[in-house]
Amino acid sequence: MSGPMSPTERTAWTSLGVGLSVLALKGAAWWLTGSTALFADMLETVVNVAAASAALAAVRYSAMPADENHPYGHAKVEYFSAVLEGALILVAASMILQEVYQAWFRPRAPDQPLVGLALSAVATVINGSWATVLRRRGKRLGSPALVADSHYLMSDVVTSAGVIAGVGLVAATGILWLDPVLAGATAVMILFSGARLLRESVGGLMDEAVRTDELANIRSLVSTQAEGAIEAHDLRTRRAGRITFVEFHLVVPGAMPVAEAHVICDRIEAALKESLGSAVITIHVEPEGKAKHSGVVVL
Repeated sequence: MSGPMSPTERTAWTSLGVGLSVLALKGAAWWLTGSTALFADMLETVVNVAAASAALAAVRYSAMPADENHPYGHAKVEYFSAVLEGALILVAASMILQEVYQAWFRPRAPDQPLVGLALSAVATVINGSWATVLRRRGKRLGSPALVADSHYLMSDVVTSAGVIAGVGLVAATGILWLDPVLAGATAVMILFSGARLLRESVGGLMDEAVRTDELANIRSLVSTQAEGAIEAHDLRTRRAGRITFVEFHLVVPGAMPVAEAHVICDRIEAALKESLGSAVITIHVEPEGKAKHSGVVVL
């Protein structure tokens, strides 16, 4: 795909660069200390880098225009990226638990804990700052891949903060079993994170309807803008990446000219697109004999 880079793609490239920097810092922290908890923290970032790479590929592909084989566009590919990220989280959690099992029977005090913890703290601050920026950009750009990446980054920040505090406690008290326990807790937390991402992403792939608040907004806009029509019914919605699909039946008076009905449809479509951003609106116009109610526009 040629041409200038989209804002979503630029954000994905930045996310990958941030992930590699954080991975280098956390890798150095684990290598210096030998801590199982810091190993778990580093492995979580390995998954993040892999997921950021997948998100980058997804946003590049999803930006391709519709073609003969994909008349609805390629936006849904971003859900595959989010599913992959959830699956990678589950794999990382299982690897961490294996390391925890071995470390439980052979506990060891961390080496150079102060240096290792300082490196991990810097990485955590970078992650937290970027996660906040990424979540805002992902929502503004309507990118599920970027939003999913931001959620995982924020969970990484939470676990990293706990790991830093715990490893510091191990170094200060000499209670060695705390190290594998912290790593195990990290694995459990990211398991929940991975399960949540998988559920949300599969919902998108299965054409799940928009959220309740978004649906209420769509109903309100149609009711407000459909002046001149009799009713609207059989509303259906779904989302594919950044694109929201809305379709419904609009009942108009039987004697209404086609041009006048078209004006109503244009007005509704304009209002929905202004509110939803990228949207595909399909309105099936029907004569008044098809009405399911009377006297008011309903959905």
